Amino acid sequence: MAQLYKLRWQVELFFRWLKQHLRIKAFYGTSANAVRSQLWVAVCVYALVAILKKQLQSDASLYNIIQVLSVSVFEKTPLAELFQAARCQNESSQISNQLLLFA
Repeated sequence: MAQLYKLRWQVELFFRWLKQHLRIKAFYGTSANAVRSQLWVAVCVYALVAILKKQLQSDASLYNIIQVLSVSVFEKTPLAELFQAARCQNESSQISNQLLLFA
């Protein structure tokens, strides 16, 4: 019984990780093959973004990297330039949001 509970707990942890990291809002198919395919695509995208983060040596979160990629998916900009521009834009927007005390 204890072994079955441990295996069940591993399955629970796996699905919790899927919910937290893959952000699948809805499944587009109801068959087992459709669900399995969508999960594999989401895991592959997660792995590719993690590899990209490591190659760029970025300190941005994976969620932020995915957001930048989703906004500029049809642009022909090299990834290093894309994230450098996003970083500069983020820094300048933080500075411009500051209130001036002595203007």
